[in-house]
Amino acid sequence: MSTDTVTNTDTSTDTAQLQLNVPGMGSDHCAGIIRRTLERLDGVLSISTNIASHRVTVDIDKQRTDADTIRQAVEQAGYAVAALHDETVDAEEDVAVDLAYLAQARRRLWIAAVPATLIMLIMVPHMFWQPLPGYLVLVALLAFPVVFLYGGAATHKAAWRSLRNRQANMDVLISLGSLPPYFIGLIGFVYPMTSFMEMAATIMTFHLLGRYLEARAKGSASQAIRRLLTLGAKTANIERDGKEQQISVRELVPDDIMIVRPGDRIPTDGEVIDGESHVDESLATGESVPVYKQVGDSVLGATVNKEGRLRVRATRVGDDTFLAQVIRLIDEAQGSRVPIQEFADRMTGRFVPLVILTALASLTLWLVAGEAMRPVLVWGATFLPWVNAEAGTGTVAIIAAIAVLVIACPCALGLATPTALMVGAGIGAERGILIRSGEAIQTFKDVKAIVLDKTGTITRGEPTLIQVTPAAGIDHDTLLQLTATVEYASEHPIARAIVDGARAQSITPGQVTQFRSLGARGVAGQVDAHEVLIGNRALLAEHGISGLDALDEQLAELESRGCTVVLVARNGQALGLVAVADTVKDDSAAAIAAMHRLGLHVVMITGDNERAARAVARQVGIDEVRAGVLPEGKVAAIRQLQETFGPHVAMVGDGINDAPALKQANVGIAIGAGADVAIEAADVTLVRGELSGVVEAMRLSQATFRKIVENLLWASGYNAAAIPVAALGLLHPMIGVIAMTASSLSVIGNSLLLRRRFRSPNHSSQLQSRLQ
Repeated sequence: MSTDTVTNTDTSTDTAQLQLNVPGMGSDHCAGIIRRTLERLDGVLSISTNIASHRVTVDIDKQRTDADTIRQAVEQAGYAVAALHDETVDAEEDVAVDLAYLAQARRRLWIAAVPATLIMLIMVPHMFWQPLPGYLVLVALLAFPVVFLYGGAATHKAAWRSLRNRQANMDVLISLGSLPPYFIGLIGFVYPMTSFMEMAATIMTFHLLGRYLEARAKGSASQAIRRLLTLGAKTANIERDGKEQQISVRELVPDDIMIVRPGDRIPTDGEVIDGESHVDESLATGESVPVYKQVGDSVLGATVNKEGRLRVRATRVGDDTFLAQVIRLIDEAQGSRVPIQEFADRMTGRFVPLVILTALASLTLWLVAGEAMRPVLVWGATFLPWVNAEAGTGTVAIIAAIAVLVIACPCALGLATPTALMVGAGIGAERGILIRSGEAIQTFKDVKAIVLDKTGTITRGEPTLIQVTPAAGIDHDTLLQLTATVEYASEHPIARAIVDGARAQSITPGQVTQFRSLGARGVAGQVDAHEVLIGNRALLAEHGISGLDALDEQLAELESRGCTVVLVARNGQALGLVAVADTVKDDSAAAIAAMHRLGLHVVMITGDNERAARAVARQVGIDEVRAGVLPEGKVAAIRQLQETFGPHVAMVGDGINDAPALKQANVGIAIGAGADVAIEAADVTLVRGELSGVVEAMRLSQATFRKIVENLLWASGYNAAAIPVAALGLLHPMIGVIAMTASSLSVIGNSLLLRRRFRSPNHSSQLQSRLQ
């Protein structure tokens, strides 16, 4: 988050956190003014600003300051406080405040635009055809409400508060660009001279237009949170006291039983306890294909039940739900700071005072040496229609000074980073890629080595039946049905994989009696009065099972591929073998190939044995493998890679044991289906749980950072070129204020172009082509 912290040695625990919504905080320049203002207050412990949500978070010592003091300080800096809370602000309220600010900006624009348009309509015939009687009086009356009343009053008030607080924000420039022209124009009532009141009204109107367009464009850039808020269900049908009733989602508590009918949104995160259906989880994963859900499966709030009736037990409600966490992560990402932003901060911190000095220097230069500089006007008049080479030096001096003030708005520079982050974070959320911070975006683009955990990252994380090999004279289905019948009584993961695999082949387990577990080596039981023994080769050899030698070749081959193999015997005779394995995810090999094409050094680190690890590495194309590594060993391995590749090492993992390594890595990437602690430790979360998301996340971070650099170059280059032109008298103030508005809008528009590159969600049918 865009944060500066004030350190305080006071050990008092009587603290509070205040949340202020400041709609006018539209850029990092504005945020910097607010931070510097609050830092001077006694009792302020820390300050953070989030430009995307217009929020200022302040931790205070309640014995030394209070909420009213904080509000007054922000307002004295020139920024109105729309709301102040001493608890976490609801995202819906933030959106409501932003919409109210947009409506207010629209009203101010219209109130200024109508008189300003009338001024333009009478100015053209007055200047080019026939002087109008009473023109000066009419212009003064029409310009007055634009410059001083509802349109301009807020700007001048903010400017005055800012100056009184020894700060200089954008409003100061606009006030200096509109007030002097109006008052100078009044001299025309007593002394014949050029009227500047039209310029004052036009500058203020275009300023208000720019504020309105920026509010609209930023709303478009940060629409991800607004869209997510609309996805959540508002009500829930639950069972209480044996009856079904409808309540607000806010009233849900854990263990409530929810009734979800076809077409309904699931009200909150939960577990299916009855029924089966397909659920559309595209809001979380970006994947358009509905996911089959049955008893025991978890479901996410705000996802859509497609056909069957489900009874769901609520497991997480309120701020603990997946949707709430996603909104929080996007909010954090959009409000975070990128290290490159320090460049913009240094520039904008000194920008406004420098602009004012430049305007005064331009005014003085034209008044003192105007005739010597007139050749510049003559040259400019040959190709710039608004340059009047015959104008008096006093008129040119005023025009040049005002042009410098209105052209040199630092907003474009301040918007360069946050708008790109807003769009990038929103795009990522739509595709199941949650990027927590701007720093991760800048670091991710430079990653040179990437470490992958095996289980749950490259592989599915659970055993799957992959092969059934019967002995001579034994039928495949007979072997599998017999094995599943005995394993059905076991709770071991391998047993579950065999039973599920049999059912997938329409083979139903039978009845087993006298079931016995033989420790880690196998199981036994009676099926149709026949003794069945299932286990490893050593167990069957101990029981004198015959026919094992005929299976040794297949056994060795499967074990070399990293499979776990059980042998099956009936009445002392080997019937065959059944192999299960943690299979590789469908997209892992293609994703790793794409990483290689990006120039990444890919390393697999796992706690599994060397043989299983090598087998998986061969399947997916990984050369460097570190097997048998404990959690603390993973941290040490990351450090070793950092010694080789510098601060450019990323780690992808999903389990609790991966959390320390994710923290150690320069970029930690958590598979979303994994443990919450791993997700909390990560900089990037892949909700969909597919390794291909790493490649897309890297490309998104590269594209977002590229937009940030483009925005900063454009904004700084624009000011560097425009200010000298204005100072030389070659830029009319009305053209300047239009160009200033266009500069800010171009930065926002350039950020929105990210959506063209990442237009459609990454559906499964498109995965392979996207990885090429």
